[in-house]
Amino acid sequence: MAGKTVTRSDLSEVVYNTVGLSRSESAQLVETVLDEISTALVRGEDVKLSSFGSFMVRHKSGRMGRNPKTGEEVPIDPRRVLSFRASHVLKDKINKMSGLG
Repeated sequence: MAGKTVTRSDLSEVVYNTVGLSRSESAQLVETVLDEISTALVRGEDVKLSSFGSFMVRHKSGRMGRNPKTGEEVPIDPRRVLSFRASHVLKDKINKMSGLG
């Protein structure tokens, strides 16, 4: 089940074909939306897209990890990680399209 990767260019093309903006306006619209999502996440805000899902920045504490090759303990610094939780609507669409739902 090798899928295609959707790119910014693909999104811009869909906007161009659907909305009727010029190609450059469509590309700028996609960039603006992605920039706004990125900026909100950098500020630590959650981004919720109805019927799609939520992006959240979580804070992970520092801890001791282990190098799997050598077995040596190494410190892992505290960090922020991005997580995504799909909405039930999106999960249902995915399962119906795959024939599992």
